[in-house]
Amino acid sequence: MSWDYDLVIAGGGMVGASLAAALAPLDLRIAVVETHLPDAAEQPSFDERSTAVAYGSRVILETIGCWEAISPHATPIDTIHISERGRPGISRIAAREQGVPALGYVVPNRVIGHAVWPLLESASNIELLTPASVEGVEIDAGEAVLSVAIGDGIRRITAGLLIAADGARSRLREALGVDASVSDYRQNAVVTTIATARPHRNTAYERFTDTGPLAVLPLDDDRCSVVWTVARETCDTVLGWDDDAFMAKLQEQFGFRLGEIERVARRAAYPLYLVQAQQQTRPRAVLLGNAAHGLHPVAGQGFNLSLRDVAALAETLAEHVDDPGGPRMLAQYDDWRRADQKKVIAFTDGLVRLFTNPLAPVRGARNAGLIMFELLPGAKRLFARHTMGRAGKLPRLARGVPLV
Repeated sequence: MSWDYDLVIAGGGMVGASLAAALAPLDLRIAVVETHLPDAAEQPSFDERSTAVAYGSRVILETIGCWEAISPHATPIDTIHISERGRPGISRIAAREQGVPALGYVVPNRVIGHAVWPLLESASNIELLTPASVEGVEIDAGEAVLSVAIGDGIRRITAGLLIAADGARSRLREALGVDASVSDYRQNAVVTTIATARPHRNTAYERFTDTGPLAVLPLDDDRCSVVWTVARETCDTVLGWDDDAFMAKLQEQFGFRLGEIERVARRAAYPLYLVQAQQQTRPRAVLLGNAAHGLHPVAGQGFNLSLRDVAALAETLAEHVDDPGGPRMLAQYDDWRRADQKKVIAFTDGLVRLFTNPLAPVRGARNAGLIMFELLPGAKRLFARHTMGRAGKLPRLARGVPLV
């Protein structure tokens, strides 16, 4: 083919960069177009937040070749503790019961970026166009034609396939004519780091409160990452509290399982939406990551779902290197990923709506369900397999098998 590149990945954040790293061993000419350098303070994908990386995602990153650099900074999750504030029901899922070294890992986003980007920089078949942005796209049956703003000018490039990995507010999704449904949860996630009197012992807490889910995740040095869901209209008030007031309110919601909260870091917040693209493929184009589906952070499924998309897309492309954006490849990828995506989206959205329903009968039923869940090992095993990314048809990379 006479394209400039076999495929162009628009967006070099955690998802787009992971796809490029996965494809590096293949005989494909790849360009990655990214607005910000990975070390730039304004790089939104590699900021100071942390991500819960499921065990299945760890296998994918290991097979790609970047887990060795991530591992020293990854805090294992040995146990997940699930509870609802004001209710007696509690459930625990332990890694040893599931036969895995850890259910997942908490990793700073910047660590992921610093581990993945060197793989792109060292790959002879990958060209990094950064800082740059895709300003226009035209699609026909044979190629994608992109207008890329780089330096002081516009560069016109052609590709067999465009990967739009430019985030939940994807400009390329709109340019490709793909509609997206947006459900506003009317919530904001307040994120911070805390130090507590008692060690976390590698336990991740998912606690459902009257304002929404509260996740307290283990970090190194016995710190914890906090994702506290609050109503949007109260978010400015929460961010305006001084440290003592914030810790007191958080303590009230979380309880004393880790003793007193002793220190809290700077706080930030972002609004929560469910974003679903009506299509994830178009002729000569694939939507990936948050451009395809942006989820509520409850249960930490967003990045892990996207990484399974990456692994499946990489394997599908490996089978279609002769025409990476052709209709057979697009249909095969679409068919493969549809069920997993629908299941995870329904699961996370359902959890949020179930545990924010204030009706007394619903509150009683969900707490009874939490108690029953604790008493049914088979249900916990099935739940754990799905949340770890170990259920369904697994791509080669998720089984630890290289593409070539």
